[in-house]
Amino acid sequence: MDNFIKTDEKMINVQYIRWIWKFTNCMEVCTKSNGCEVFKNTHRVCKDISPISYQKLDQLFDEAK
Repeated sequence: MDNFIKTDEKMINVQYIRWIWKFTNCMEVCTKSNGCEVFKNTHRVCKDISPISYQKLDQLFDEAK
């Protein structure tokens, strides 16, 4: 189950993450192969709703820098 992250609405496979946009307490994640528009067709992971997933995404975000 390490390959999956729970977003605020569903589970996503980390292999399909195209980009992560980090805000103060939430992150927007794009999993579409042809890209996404922020806040339109992305998945949200918020620190207060999904803290474990937020931490995993934060690590991925820091590794990608």
